[in-house]
Amino acid sequence: MAIPGGDFSQFDISKEEKDKLVAEVIRYILFKTHQNSGCPIKREELSQLVTKNYRHRSLPAYIINQAKEKLSSIFGYELRELQRSRPSSTNQTRLSQQSGVDAKSYVIISQLPAEVYKKYVEDVNTSHMTGFTFVVISIVQLAGGKIASDNLWHHLKRMGLHETNENHPVLGNVKQALEMLVQQRYLQKDKVSGPEGATLFYELAERALEGTVSERIKQYITQIVKKDSTTEDIS
Repeated sequence: MAIPGGDFSQFDISKEEKDKLVAEVIRYILFKTHQNSGCPIKREELSQLVTKNYRHRSLPAYIINQAKEKLSSIFGYELRELQRSRPSSTNQTRLSQQSGVDAKSYVIISQLPAEVYKKYVEDVNTSHMTGFTFVVISIVQLAGGKIASDNLWHHLKRMGLHETNENHPVLGNVKQALEMLVQQRYLQKDKVSGPEGATLFYELAERALEGTVSERIKQYITQIVKKDSTTEDIS
């Protein structure tokens, strides 16, 4: 197994070839992240960039590790690996069949302190989506990590966000904004069959369950609860 940043002579490639592969992977990650609004990039996609011209089995992992180091040292991004979660209703047979298939993906996370990122990097034109993401994840979190689609829309309607609204002044198509959270792997859909037919549920996915995001959501919920408690005390 190759050691990140270590000797690459075992792959029978030159330093120039190695550097070119690393640069190609970094370009792909940055471009794809921007193009797809931060949706996770499958490990398979990155591996194919390497294996299209080179056949050494361990080379993709080595190149991805090299790209990870350079993204951190040069661009200030952490390349974070995600393990794809499955809906809670998925049975073990199906889970075992799908394990290893499209299981791992990557996202890039800024390593800048939150206040510095907000002041110098954050795009005010997309900050509304961050707020929407936190609100939706918080609703699902308070519901126990999984909520029926009808119930979720019930809560969103109370905030003026309607499923049929395609021209919201901030979010545009509200239904598409919610679908984007599924594509970004903050949420996942789960259709559960019952006596009255199938019910669509939204469930927290791996990005919402990841330690940093989960902790921020809990802090956000705590702040809201404290604010509500203070308001009640005053009134």
